[in-house]
Amino acid sequence: MAKILLIEPDRILAHTYFEALTHAGHAVQICATAQGAIFCADDICPDVVILELQLVGHSGIEFLYEFRSYPDWQNVPVIVATNVPAGEFSGSWKLLRNQLGVSQYLYKPLTNLKKLLSTVQDFVPSTLNQ
Repeated sequence: MAKILLIEPDRILAHTYFEALTHAGHAVQICATAQGAIFCADDICPDVVILELQLVGHSGIEFLYEFRSYPDWQNVPVIVATNVPAGEFSGSWKLLRNQLGVSQYLYKPLTNLKKLLSTVQDFVPSTLNQ
């Protein structure tokens, strides 16, 4: 069982993801804001983060900068699941991947729950899969 931090401002989608992830055996904490997610990460020490980039207040990118500034969270896999099309990242994918440690990008309109669950499973530490 992985501890997953889900950062998703859409309540309906967050609930749908929550149900699917908990049904798959994971412990999930939902946050709607970047600042709330930092506090949640401190409480649960997540194994995987699922992040929407479009957040109210601070963006997902701002969250990543702060999240990665803590040594304990520098190697936590981050899956970006967003409505922001990949074309928007053409100039910044290197930054997202190399500096901010984004492990995977999923474009929500083209991602079903099965794909999300398999992507999460790919990044769950092997010690938790036993």
